[in-house]
Amino acid sequence: MRRTARPLTGMTGAALAVAAAGLLAAPAYAGEPAGPPTGNLEVYPSSVAPGSHVTVNTAACGDEGTAAGDATAVGSGRFTLAPSTHERDAIGQFRVPPSAQPGTYEIVATCDGSSRRVAGDLVVTLTPDARQMVPRGSVKTGVGGALGPDPVQTAAGVTALAVAAAGGTWLLHRRARGDGI
Repeated sequence: MRRTARPLTGMTGAALAVAAAGLLAAPAYAGEPAGPPTGNLEVYPSSVAPGSHVTVNTAACGDEGTAAGDATAVGSGRFTLAPSTHERDAIGQFRVPPSAQPGTYEIVATCDGSSRRVAGDLVVTLTPDARQMVPRGSVKTGVGGALGPDPVQTAAGVTALAVAAAGGTWLLHRRARGDGI
């Protein structure tokens, strides 16, 4: 027996449309300001290794404003930004936990009086200065290298190889002539 699909009509289609719209709507949480961050939060240094201290500042909260900082994305928790005489910014600090994984994290601060949200990015790397470490020097394997640190030893090694090659060639040539060894 073969079944055919029928289009949804009337109340069934409308009910599904309303249910789908309800699933796509973002939930609202009490105590959280609505919407995305609206300003700039300066993060210094912007790239750190786990265990480092970070300073954040913003001028978005006004001359006398304080703010509540949130670094839970990186695992540091909440911190306070207090007014400062430095360019009238609100400034705060937190420590990146030693267990933080490399990546980019959003740090957010919410101004106390206006509930204005500001955000900045923090990059956590395995090296403090965010530059990749490049290995340098020789490896002590016991085998040696073609270009060692001492030119005299290198020349002696090349000479020994040349003498061995010449001697081997001479012996093979002599054997081929039938002179014997």
